[in-house]
Parts: sequence; C-alpha cells; structure tokens
Amino acid sequence: MNSNIKPARTYNQNHVPRKYTAGKRRISIYWTWSYPWESNRELRVLDNRFSTMTEVRRVSWPDYETPEWDEMHFLQGIEGTLELFHRSTLSFQGLAEEITGYPVAIFQRIDQAGYKLPIDERILADTDTLMVFGLDHLLSGQEAASEEIAAIREWLKREGTCLLIGPHHDVGFTDDMKQRQVEYKHHGDELVPRQQRFGQYTRSLMKAFDVPVINQFGLRPAVVKGTKEIAPLTINKELDKLELLKGVTTFNFHPHLPHYALTTKDIKHIHVLARQPIDLDRPHPFTQAGNTEFNALIWMPPQDKRAGHILLADSTIFTTLFGGTDSLENFWRNIAVMK
Repeated sequence: MNSNIKPARTYNQNHVPRKYTAGKRRISIYWTWSYPWESNRELRVLDNRFSTMTEVRRVSWPDYETPEWDEMHFLQGIEGTLELFHRSTLSFQGLAEEITGYPVAIFQRIDQAGYKLPIDERILADTDTLMVFGLDHLLSGQEAASEEIAAIREWLKREGTCLLIGPHHDVGFTDDMKQRQVEYKHHGDELVPRQQRFGQYTRSLMKAFDVPVINQFGLRPAVVKGTKEIAPLTINKELDKLELLKGVTTFNFHPHLPHYALTTKDIKHIHVLARQPIDLDRPHPFTQAGNTEFNALIWMPPQDKRAGHILLADSTIFTTLFGGTDSLENFWRNIAVMK
C-alpha cells in the first residue's frame, strides 16, 4: 500500500472498543462543546462566539484562499472553524497511534448530528488517558452531571489512568470595557472578541475533583528576541517525576493562553511543572500586577482513593493550528508513554 495514501475517513459510527494491552496507553479526546449550539450562534452578536470560516479567511488572508478551502470543499460558517479544531489534532493523533498502536478516540459532548454523549463507561472502559478539552463557551451552560462525576471518580481508582483537563482562556471577564480593550490589544488576535469566556464543563470537573485551579485571562507568550520563536518554558524538573517534560523546552505558540491560577496555598498535592514567559511589551492587568509568567502545566499525583493522575494543560498544546516543533512532539511522546 502506498504510504502517501491517507486512510479512509469514517463518521457517525459507533466507537469500536480497544482491548487492553499492558504498557500501551489508550488515549481519548473529549470536546466539551455542543457543536450545534456553538455553530448556531447569532453572527450579529460580537462576543462569546467562535469566528466563522469567512472571518478566518479575511484575517488570515491569503492562507485559506486555495480551492480546498472554498465553499465547494469546506464549511464557511462557524462550523468550519470548529472543524479546524478537529483537523488540528490529527498530527497528535497520528503520533500517539504510532507509539501506542491504538487510534485516538474522538468524542464530542453534543456532536454534529445532535447526539449527546456524557462521559460514562462507553468512553471510560477502554480509555487510559482522557483528555477533556474545554472549548465550550460559558454561556452554553455545559456542566458535568453527577453521574459523569461518579463514573470518572470510579475510573480514576484504576491504576494507570490519567485525566487531562484543558480549560481554555477566559478573555474579557470584566465589565470594564477599557480593560477588555487592553486584553484584546495584548493578545492581538483579531478573531477573538473582546469577551470570550470558555470552560464551564472543565470548571465543573475541577470543582468536583477538588482541583484548586481556575482558568484566567488569555495571555500572549513571549518570543525569543529578534525571532518569532516562542520563549522557552520555565520548567521545574525536580517536580517532574513522570518525565512529562523530558526533551521539552517549549510548547507551541498560541496568542491567548490561559493562566491556571492556583486557588490554594497548600501545594503539597498540586505541582506547577511549567510556566510560560509572557510578552511584556504588550500591557495586560496580569503583568501590570507584577507577573511575568503564567502556569502552563500542572500535575496532581495520585492521592487517597484516586490512583490516577490529573494534569492541566491547554488543548492548543495538542494542536497544530499555530504550528508545531520537535519539542512539542517530545511532549506528545511523553504523554503517550507515561507510566
């Protein structure tokens, strides 16, 4: 078979469970959004919606002006932008499958066809690492039900499990319009409105599992002077017992990343493994308060009845919408082989 030929794509089929193999991690991605709610947002509303593909084309011109992105081949509304997120994880999926021997299962809370899938045994039974990507707008009201929390809690009693929670940014949370404008100028992404608040579902998970973190702001990473390369992470190697950051110096650049603020002073059971330097040339209330870095990767080791690990990392670390690096692939590998 020609290795350049891509596999046939399937859609709207039932998941085929993956059998357990010792030492091989089965990874699943769960998008927390209601695809219909997000794609049906009123375009005359400025805030708290994804951009349309038409808006993406206008801002990113001429990147999407080739035939494969026209109205014959690709969706032009908000749903087109949502599909970009799906496409952006393909490289991670390919690498993870190469390492583990298992395809990465992709689930959505409410999918394109209108089917709702809560997190339950259908997802958890053949999953070792569950990556919950919090790209649901707060306004959509996504919350983890008590049955989901109970199912995840039971799953985390199983040795070798890992729950990766990825709440996205919270831009313009304030009613102060001047601050919203400052935040907008800081990240510099014309596709992000003055207010774009994400992650209610992931916030409900963090509350349920006593994860003392809140996703704040949308901060622009610093770059190496004179280049467009993202500045290296500040890594706490002594705390990195799982070697998640082995061979890792940077993640990928994304102009508005969340700060995972700790809401506790008791750091015995929660560890900030990596911090990202912030672009200090662009004013922001967070840096004006004296901060120069934001928390980018957090680990909560097993505790009490929880045998599984909990990680916090933004979903964009696993995408290639804003490029990728060898360092990023090393992080993906470390996630795929973690013990």
